[in-house]
Amino acid sequence: MHPQRRLFWFRRLASAGALLAAAVVVLGAWVRLTDAGLGCPDWPGCYGHIYPHAGPVDPQSGFQFGKALHEMIHRYFATTLGIIITSLLVWALRFRKDPDQPLGAVALLFVVVCLQGALGALTVTLLLKPLIVTAHLLGGLTTLGLLWWLSLHPERRQLPEREARLRKYAVVGLVALIVQIALGGWTSSNYAAVACPDFPTCQLSWWPRMDYRDAFVLWRGLDIDYEGGVLANPARVAIHFTHRLGALVAGSVLISLGVLVATSAGSRRLTVAGGLLVLAVLLQISLGVATVHWGVPLPLATLHNAGAAFLVISMVWLLRALWPVAAIGMIPLHRVDHSR
Repeated sequence: MHPQRRLFWFRRLASAGALLAAAVVVLGAWVRLTDAGLGCPDWPGCYGHIYPHAGPVDPQSGFQFGKALHEMIHRYFATTLGIIITSLLVWALRFRKDPDQPLGAVALLFVVVCLQGALGALTVTLLLKPLIVTAHLLGGLTTLGLLWWLSLHPERRQLPEREARLRKYAVVGLVALIVQIALGGWTSSNYAAVACPDFPTCQLSWWPRMDYRDAFVLWRGLDIDYEGGVLANPARVAIHFTHRLGALVAGSVLISLGVLVATSAGSRRLTVAGGLLVLAVLLQISLGVATVHWGVPLPLATLHNAGAAFLVISMVWLLRALWPVAAIGMIPLHRVDHSR
């Protein structure tokens, strides 16, 4: 097979993996929001089976077939994703001598998905510990981002100086996005989404009573069941309120980045990427406000997690456009010495 044709199919497989990774992220949110995180208290099976059985079970076990089914569907999707990523690694190693074949990013992706498997097991065995659940969410979105990066065909062009200057702003935007996603995961894993049922105020106050000392304790020891949350309401309010403030900061940074890229870039691909990022931020903010306004209904809360995945895809698209592959034999324009 011709190398370019082979790379085409490699990117198609990465695209399929990215779509599946997005589905896994959304299914993970669905499992949390339906309180099915401990639907199967063992791992990787469910009460010793590879499929949850609806037959007679000891009532003391707490078995609920619906919740167990939700959890196992998520695991089936995640396992399929792991198989795709392993296939990508084998493919990359097989054709590693091809200079256009990505290898480092694929190896990193494989490491991340292995860590995800370990975090998935710890999520269950450590009884939904918020630190583990949040790390699991970040790992899932990292997996999605790496797969989307691999699926995109890199441009071969010189990067003009004005576009090269945008890179530092893109890095700032990426950091802001990661922090905000982590805050969202912490909010969800501590069941703080309903702590502020009104908007734009919280508890009918612009600055409600909050307990920050207890809100961000990362480790509380072992053998604590976190299903339903263990924090008092003032701590949950502090988490939710911080997530809102983070949304204001991160949203401003990302919208500014998108507008700056869309208006100053000379590349059509960059212009589209900037506009897509602005759209993703506005959509996510709208979903967040609607979720609070309507009392955190399951469909909207799940869509809010899907919006986070869309934000990651948009940011990776922008980063890929800002880091093109240098054309062979050409010096990037922003590195040319103009003093001569």
